Amino acid sequence: MHVGILYSRIRKDEKLLLNELRERGHEVEKIDVRKERFGLESTTANVGDLDLVVDRCLSTSRSLYATKFLDSYGVPVVNSPETGDVCADKAKNSLALAEANIPTPATEVAFTKEAALEAIESFGYPCVLKPVVGSWGRLMAKIDTRDAAEAILEHKETLGHYEHKVFYVQEFVDKPGRDIRALAVDGEPIAAMTRSSDHWLTNAAKGGETASFELDDRALELVERASDAVGGGMLGVDLMEVGVEPEADGGEGSGEYTVHEVNHTVEFKALDSATDVDVPAKVVDWLEAKAAAAADGEEVAP
Repeated sequence: MHVGILYSRIRKDEKLLLNELRERGHEVEKIDVRKERFGLESTTANVGDLDLVVDRCLSTSRSLYATKFLDSYGVPVVNSPETGDVCADKAKNSLALAEANIPTPATEVAFTKEAALEAIESFGYPCVLKPVVGSWGRLMAKIDTRDAAEAILEHKETLGHYEHKVFYVQEFVDKPGRDIRALAVDGEPIAAMTRSSDHWLTNAAKGGETASFELDDRALELVERASDAVGGGMLGVDLMEVGVEPEADGGEGSGEYTVHEVNHTVEFKALDSATDVDVPAKVVDWLEAKAAAAADGEEVAP
């Protein structure tokens, strides 16, 4: 297999993936999007004989545009630009989940601070204000009072970028000190972990402690349906348990969940460390299957 890795920085996740590909004898073309140009008919990147391109761009904007151009050239790419477009925008993400009847936190979007304040007041306190584009828990705020809401909304309104003029307000889910991240390929989970913290944000990037998690039948169903809702691919599906305390050993769930987000350029180094699953090996198994399907003329995207 001759596979391209689309990147803007090589992190531990990409190193794990590159090592696994090379150990299996696959030829790898590293494509640094910071150095390439993408025209209407061709690109300066060496993509002509690639069996598959894997999007691992750190930058959301670069990811969305580069995959769209590659797709226009007929180059098989995962994840697809359509999946990326839905997952990169929290509002589109929430709409896709809701339209598929997947339990997800109540959400409203407003376009002025006055309308956003009305949305916050309708949810009551606490509630959560998130940027529509962003990761690692950055620029997210748990709002506990009206005074805090007014201050944060005014701050966002003056930041200037148009995305800060889209106020994404969500109910606060009283999760049991953890959430669940499942890594899935076309809806089939590779592995899952909990991310626990005393802080309301439990992201591993924010210092959340990770532990292996066994998905029950309900969680398995929701992961598959959430993957289908956004277009499939290699995805990180984030779930929260609803209305329960965690089990003492931390390894079992409640059977009741809400899916709050699906991520399209998912990191997996923490998951690889937290579980007994060889995550890079499972990812490459899937990439080999996708490349074989593309070689047979099948669509790469499900």
